[in-house]
This record gives sequence, C-alpha cells and structure tokens, in this order.
Amino acid sequence: MPEGVAREAVIDVGAIEHNVRHLAGLTESEVIAVVKADGYGHGAERSGRAALAGGAARLAVADIPEALQLRDAGIDAPVLAWLHAPGTDFAAAAAAHIELGVSSLEQLRAAARAGSTDRPVTVQLKVETGLGRNGIAPADYGAVFAEAAEYERQGVIQVLGIFSHLSNTSSDDDRTALSRFTVAQAAAESAGLRPRLRHIAASHAAIGLPEARLGCVRLGVAIYGLSPFEDRSSADLGLRPAMTLRASVAAVRRVPAGQGVSYGYLHRTERESTLALISIGYADGVPRAASGAGPVSIGGRSFPVAGRIAMDQFVVDAGDEPVQVGDEAVLFGDPATGVPSATDWADAASTINYEIVTRIGPRVPRREVRS
Repeated sequence: MPEGVAREAVIDVGAIEHNVRHLAGLTESEVIAVVKADGYGHGAERSGRAALAGGAARLAVADIPEALQLRDAGIDAPVLAWLHAPGTDFAAAAAAHIELGVSSLEQLRAAARAGSTDRPVTVQLKVETGLGRNGIAPADYGAVFAEAAEYERQGVIQVLGIFSHLSNTSSDDDRTALSRFTVAQAAAESAGLRPRLRHIAASHAAIGLPEARLGCVRLGVAIYGLSPFEDRSSADLGLRPAMTLRASVAAVRRVPAGQGVSYGYLHRTERESTLALISIGYADGVPRAASGAGPVSIGGRSFPVAGRIAMDQFVVDAGDEPVQVGDEAVLFGDPATGVPSATDWADAASTINYEIVTRIGPRVPRREVRS
C-alpha cells in the first residue's frame, strides 16, 4: 500500500469495457448499461464512460438526480431514469434530455406536461409483469397506452421503449413474465404505439435466458465483472471483476494464547499468534455480518477476519505468518489473481455480491486504473 493510504477501492475501467464488449457480443443485443447507485459503488461517471467505450448504446439509473449528475459530468449519451418520487416535476429532466421511465397514468401526464412540440419528452413505458413492484398494471394498459398515443400524436412525448423486470426465481417464472410482457406489447401496439426498444432482461436473464433478450438488454452487475448466478463464477462467464478493495495493515502485535480479539471476544487465539489490524470497517461498507468469516489476503495467503468487524477496523489472526505494518490486505478483487472475490464476502455475510460492492462507502477513495 502507498504510504499514508489507509484504504482504497481500485477500479479497473478496462475490465468494465471488456465486460460490456463481451456481453454485447454474447447477447447480440443493444446494451443499456446500468450505473445507478454510483455505478454499483464503482463511480457512476467512470463506469458510464467505460461502458459506452465498451459499446453500450445508452445508460440507465434509478432516479432523476442520478441522471442529472451524469449530465453535469458531461455525459451526453442517452440516459434512462425510471424510479420517481410521488409528485416529481419532470421539467429539469426534460431540459436535460433524460429518458423517463413511466409506471403510471399520473407519471405519463407529468411527462406530457414537461414536454412541448418543440421539445417532446422521451418516455419508456414500464409495465408490471409479475414482480409486484412499480409498473403499469395490466388493468391500466388500455387507458395509459391510449393516452400515451394521444400525447405522441400531439407531439409532446415520444414513446421510445417498453420494458419490465424479471424475478430470476426460475426459468419458468421468467418465461411466464415474458409472456405477460408480450401481452403488454401487443396492447401498446393496438393503441397505436410503436416503441423501438423492448427490454426485460437484466444481467441474469440476458446471460441465462436467450429468449428474453428481445434485441435490448439492461446490464448491471455483470458489467462490473460479477456473476448473477450462484453456480457460475465471473471467470465461468468470461467476466473480469472491476473493483479491488484493499487496506493497510495498520498495526501488528504478537500475543499469547487465549488473547481476546475485538468487541465481545468472539475470537480468542488458540496459541501464541500474530494479530494484524486492518484499517477498514463497517463505516466503509465492510459487512459486520461477515465477522469471523470474511476472507482477507495478505502476502498471498488468505485469513478470515478474527472476531467482530468494528466501525473503522478489524483484526486478522495471522498465526506465525510474517506480517508487517504497511502490508497490503486485499478483501476482494479478481480471484484469478489469487485474492478473495466479492462473492466470497457475500457468502460470509449471507448476502449477494451486488450488495458487497454497492455498499462500499464514500470514505473509501476510488482509484481508477486500466488494464
């Protein structure tokens, strides 16, 4: 670790470019790269630029403030935002040419109010196909699609796309949702709408359910090099993890057998041992639930966290292995390099790799590299 650096997340934008290019070729589809939640913790701007360089046609985020941040950063590619607070005014989004995901008649009307014949608002219609979240309900298809067609005739909106989301519960469940999506698309066409984009597959289905690709896929976790599957690794999918989380060994002490470690003494040394203090904790997004289990690589050897993860630090019991102050401790990165993966930490914390990278907090500096 460089002197004076306690912790950092190294972001390989070359890996993001590679992953997008690889997945675009695999799916033979137009790629919407999802960079919400600050690019799943990798940085929205850098991730967006890397994804576009890798061949993504457009970007997507959850809400309008995230989309406007991309515009403020100088990104002028198409950006979709689809999750809106009640009563959201779409004027700023319309002025910035943000594509609006519309999930209700009220949102459609708000989008139409923000548009004009000189500057129509681009919308994509989100439909409910069984996930039980947002989206136009099947009972409302007729009314919403008819009004959307009327606004399109007036020239105040343009309906670019229609989309939904899958549960990834099973192939049968996802195929049922895909059938419902086909019904929604037919209803939209009956109302006179001709959306160019159709998308329902995120990373899981884009890779694993070819019939769900529909010529356009929304890729999130996979562009960051993480597998959406429990039984297939990043390497199995041809993906390269883009984030390496590492921290400095801040202190080293030799202790006798029976030494308690961290709050609650969940760990006591079984024999004389070397303890290494790692300067990163749950305030930085390291999951406290992985106490006693999260793997850490120091000097090419892997050790589990010893005892409880604290707010700013945790301890590794290195036994008799040589460890020095200033050594690099890698929590996760690309397992092809011999370090633990984000999935290893997800398993240790009983969660998913999506959460592990996304939760890494702002106190952790991001350093951009390209490989």
